[in-house]
Amino acid sequence: MNLKSRSYQKELLDGEEIPFADIAQTMRELNTINTYLGGHAITLDGFQQLVKEKKEITVCEIGCGGGDNLVAIVKYCKAKQIKIHCIGIDYNTECIAFAKQNEYLKENTDFICSDYAKVHFENNPDIIFSSLFCHHFTDEELILQLQWMQQNAGLGFFINDLHRHGLAYFLIKILTQVFSKSYLVKNDACLSVARGFKKMDWQMLFSKAGIIHYQMNWKWAFRYLIVNEQDPR
Repeated sequence: MNLKSRSYQKELLDGEEIPFADIAQTMRELNTINTYLGGHAITLDGFQQLVKEKKEITVCEIGCGGGDNLVAIVKYCKAKQIKIHCIGIDYNTECIAFAKQNEYLKENTDFICSDYAKVHFENNPDIIFSSLFCHHFTDEELILQLQWMQQNAGLGFFINDLHRHGLAYFLIKILTQVFSKSYLVKNDACLSVARGFKKMDWQMLFSKAGIIHYQMNWKWAFRYLIVNEQDPR
């Protein structure tokens, strides 16, 4: 696999009419990966940078999948006594159905089954974020996505996504082949890395989107956390 530039090979998860049982297995495994390889910790890092000392917040995840990132945020807010309202957006009906089953998300979450770009908020959420979502898009689509996130987030937005790196590619390929029971994960995990980003990719995308103010940090295991805070003026 040539990792010098992003792969645009489609992932199986982006296909149509995947059975619910297969989606559910994949969502459970992604939750495990996010838990043990630091994905949730990175999401909480981005959230903390924007929520600061606020005690009431609305947060929206685009490409929410099975809702595991929102669950991590809800648990954090409960521990910190922050009143939170969540919005989960995903175009996959089976992902939304799976996320709705989670007890942590039943009381304080609105789910929207839609292309995120077609969603118009009556009141903009304070924070918008995505995790392992951006790599599903072309560079041209991502420029529009960055602009949409900036335009619709009251406090700011953050992105948690994969670093395109040879070691990351081969490690996740080995791990998923050995431990995964999901054909979707076995196929898509290393492909997701090939569709991921290097630092210069993000710099180019933000430049083309006209977004100057952001912080980008490399995180273990092979991810980038990018935070954009809105100008308080």
